Amino acid sequence: MSVVLRELASLAELRASEDLQRAVWGADDPADNADLMLAIQHEGGLVAGAFDGPQMLAFLFAFPSATPGVQHSHRLAVLPQARGLKLGLRLKWFQRDWCLARGITRVRWTFDPLRAVNAGLNIGALGATSATYLNDYYGAMEGINAGLPSDRLLLDWDLNSAPVTARAAGHRPDPDPTAQRIAIPKDIDAMMQMDKNSAMSARLRLREDLTRAFALGQRVAGFDSREPAYLLSAPVSTDETG
Repeated sequence: MSVVLRELASLAELRASEDLQRAVWGADDPADNADLMLAIQHEGGLVAGAFDGPQMLAFLFAFPSATPGVQHSHRLAVLPQARGLKLGLRLKWFQRDWCLARGITRVRWTFDPLRAVNAGLNIGALGATSATYLNDYYGAMEGINAGLPSDRLLLDWDLNSAPVTARAAGHRPDPDPTAQRIAIPKDIDAMMQMDKNSAMSARLRLREDLTRAFALGQRVAGFDSREPAYLLSAPVSTDETG
């Protein structure tokens, strides 16, 4: 298999991305519309895919934010049959190169903090950080997101930071063994199928733990996929000794 990463080049490919979105998130979760993505692409947004010949295996959609030099990354999806090829990671590095070539130095996006695989990618592999927890951000959702409040972490990806630059060069640091940790379930989807009450408890517990940490001035600065657990930075001191 020879996979090529590139921007989507036609309305037909944009429409094919709608099918890919439904295959990943479920038919009940509304896909981003091809016509709208076409307009956003023409106005400086990024719509990219990973292709094996004509077949799109993965998809990324991002657009300019209200802050100069900052892009918002809205969608990243990989078909189930293509998982294990690290296409999500490759598309994010493609996005970094695309942004830096256009003077964009920071990317923000949200994700479900109970999804350990996504946390491993976003924080562990890419070096994004977070200090913002969003309660029930999208309201009730359908598809694979149905059944739990749609809490999200807002990630900040500083494309020129030392941690991100090191990871882009293939140097991923080991998790800090001294960092404060907040554990999450290994597989929230399996937990939802087996015990929805436990899944809801995990959501509310993580909401409380991260909200408290952020109020103390801590950040999510790393992720240990082996546990799995978020790694927090030290609290910002409020002592005034000067």
